Amino acid sequence: MRIDKYLANMNVGSRKEVHDLIKAKKVTINGKIIGQAKAQVADSDVVKVNGEQIIYQKYHYFMLNKPAGVITATEDLKQKTVLDLLDSKDLYQNLSPVGRLDKDTTGLLLITNDGQLNHDLLSPKKHVDKTYWVELDSEVTPKVEAAFARGVTLVDGSELAPAKLLIKSENQKQCEITIHEGKFHQIKRMFGLFDLGVVKLKRLSMGKLILDPNLAPGHYRELTKSELNSLKDS
Repeated sequence: MRIDKYLANMNVGSRKEVHDLIKAKKVTINGKIIGQAKAQVADSDVVKVNGEQIIYQKYHYFMLNKPAGVITATEDLKQKTVLDLLDSKDLYQNLSPVGRLDKDTTGLLLITNDGQLNHDLLSPKKHVDKTYWVELDSEVTPKVEAAFARGVTLVDGSELAPAKLLIKSENQKQCEITIHEGKFHQIKRMFGLFDLGVVKLKRLSMGKLILDPNLAPGHYRELTKSELNSLKDS
């Protein structure tokens, strides 16, 4: 790999900024100052910029506790996106959210530049479970629970796979629902079939990845190796 691509991919700077660093003799490979942007870097090489080692990492994985009011997109001219919540040092190339959460939906969102994992987690063939905490405006009844367990059909004719519903409060207005599809506004539309309005919606898990309870809304962190391995096994 060319040294300029290596450093740009690691978010050291733009291609132009990286070229300026090379011209200023700030970049070394194995202790030797590099004068050309096309210089090649091997996996075993030690790359430093201003004396600081830059270790190459092809893929990056971040767990975000998405807050309400932020859209799940990579860029938008008018609204704040989930990528706007990342520090500039973590804005690696080709990062994107895995799936979408509505603007008012909160909770677990994976952000990565691993396209294959992104595809695997969203593929209908993989049946990756997604669990949400839901607060409703009215009581949910056993009728709804049974219907979800059989699988419901949306107003537009979309037939949904069975979903698991667990009532989590005495007033029967709070529950957890597990689905493995990801249709537009799916959970809201499912409850809407029974005249139930969703007041709050929060994603708790995706596959085997569980939202860190210590991660405040709007905050994020890198996945641990064990979390990443469990996610890939989902």
